[in-house]
Order: sequence, then structure tokens, then C-alpha cells
Amino acid sequence: MLVNLATLDLDVDYYMVLAHPENFTGRIIYKKVLPLLHEDAVPYFQKAVASAALAGLRLKIYDAFRPQEAQAILWAHTPDERYVMPPSKGSLHSRGAAIDLTLIDKATGKELDMGTPVDDFTEASHHHRIGLPNHVQRNRFLLLGIMREAGFDPIPTEWWHYQLNGIESYPLLWHRDLPPAFQFM
Repeated sequence: MLVNLATLDLDVDYYMVLAHPENFTGRIIYKKVLPLLHEDAVPYFQKAVASAALAGLRLKIYDAFRPQEAQAILWAHTPDERYVMPPSKGSLHSRGAAIDLTLIDKATGKELDMGTPVDDFTEASHHHRIGLPNHVQRNRFLLLGIMREAGFDPIPTEWWHYQLNGIESYPLLWHRDLPPAFQFM
């Protein structure tokens, strides 16, 4: 059901933010870096990787599958449904078909300026935010175009978050139910 994207031959960077203390909670949530995605989402993600490459870009993943146990920790820290869903409703990440990411310039290896860091839970992170510099808006629209063309949908409050259409039909997944190879909390 879940696929470890790191085992695929993809030209992608990984910085699973919840595996490092430099995330919005200030503590490590994941013990290992495992960029997991539902098998149904993998072909769409591969299409996004290919589209980014055509533009001289690479994708950098910040988060993918997030078990319900992790979602409970995030909700306890930031109980704001604009940015973190309560475990009772279930996170889009906990269904395995959502991904947080940005763009990297292949030539320089630098991330494109998106105006805010990932998980900046302010209105400055919202799509179509008025008042952002032109280059930031252009970079966000570039990511949006790549991900929409590949079959992912955005949410209005986070420029970095994309999910498959119809994600609500996917079951919520708990860490305790994952196979041993996918244990990372």
C-alpha cells in the first residue's frame, strides 16, 4: 500500500522536516527518514518529478505519509485546522496521498524562494497571497503548475502541500499497523 520513494530511481531531494528538531514543534517526531507515499500516488509523483526536470528543477520532499500518532503530536502543539487537522478528522498525510515539497534549481542546487519556510503557519504561506514579491509568486505558481499537471491538488493555506483528488476515500493509517520495514516513529 505505501511505497518508500527513496527506493525508487527518482532525482529528488529529501529533508523530512519532522525527523529534525527544526520543525514547528521544535522536537523530533520521526526517528528515521522514510518518504512514504500511497502506491496510487506514486505514478502522479513520478510525473511531477519529470515535469520539474523539464523546467531544470528538482523536487524536495519535506513530508509525505504521516501516521495518526504523529498527527496527534502535531495537533497537541498547534490545534489550528487551517494548518493541522485534528486526529479525529484525520490528516490528509495520514492517508498516504499527500506530500509537502518545494522546488530546487538543478543548476545551482538552491531552493527557489517561496516567501516563507515550510510550515510557516501564517497568511504569508497562503496560495495567491497579495503583496508577495513577483519572483515568489512566480515560484509558487511554478510549483502549483507542476503539481496540478501531475494530478495533485493544493490546499489554500499552504503553498507546499499537495494531495490526490478523492483523498478522503483513503483509510487513515496508524504507525503501529505498518510493516516492520516502515516503522519510523
